[in-house]
Amino acid sequence: MKYSKLKLAQEAIKHKGFLQKIPSVYRMFKLWYRGEYKMKFTDVLIPALALIYVISPIDIIPDFVPVVGALDDLAILALAIPMLMKEVDKFLLWESQLRKGNREIQDAEIVE
Repeated sequence: MKYSKLKLAQEAIKHKGFLQKIPSVYRMFKLWYRGEYKMKFTDVLIPALALIYVISPIDIIPDFVPVVGALDDLAILALAIPMLMKEVDKFLLWESQLRKGNREIQDAEIVE
């Protein structure tokens, strides 16, 4: 069975509400870039590098290797997307508190 990067990416983005949170991801990065929202540099760097790796034709395991060639991309996405979603959840909490007028929030943690 041949796996394509596009199919694997589609499977990875089915993560809990990922598609609905894309506008929030955009707002988060925009406010982070402006300096209004604080987050660790690694929380920005790892998802960005993962996206570049998945899009790039250069892979650790070439895609022409059956199954395993595409699984490295899926593994990278499986690492990066939950990390990004956790940060987006923190951002949404920060944003809702900001709307309520509490501008003193420094950090937020999502408890499951």
